[in-house]
Amino acid sequence: MNQCENLHKWANSLAVFTFPFDETRIPANGIYLLFEKGEKAHGGRRIVRIGTHTGKDQLRSRLRQHFLTENKDRSIFRKNIGRAFLNQADDEFLEKWELDLTSAAARGRHGDGVDKGKL
Repeated sequence: MNQCENLHKWANSLAVFTFPFDETRIPANGIYLLFEKGEKAHGGRRIVRIGTHTGKDQLRSRLRQHFLTENKDRSIFRKNIGRAFLNQADDEFLEKWELDLTSAAARGRHGDGVDKGKL
């Protein structure tokens, strides 16, 4: 058995949470594994993304930021997907997409020049 198959077998043995989820059942710290509905690998669900959080007891907060709050700057995955679509379309908005508008100061400096509908 190769490492990829071992990882999938282990991951498929774990508890599964779907949105909306009971936040109290999510551990305070850890990693998260995402599966794509209907995709299979090595006899189980196929892992399509693995992520983590920074800071103590921040996993629940990270899951909210990543999946419930639409903020491209809180998810490198979301940021990269947007970058890929904008590059493919040769969209001039890419320059604005690269700005990190997480902080109030950055929003104050750049917010007026960014089309919020494209974020």
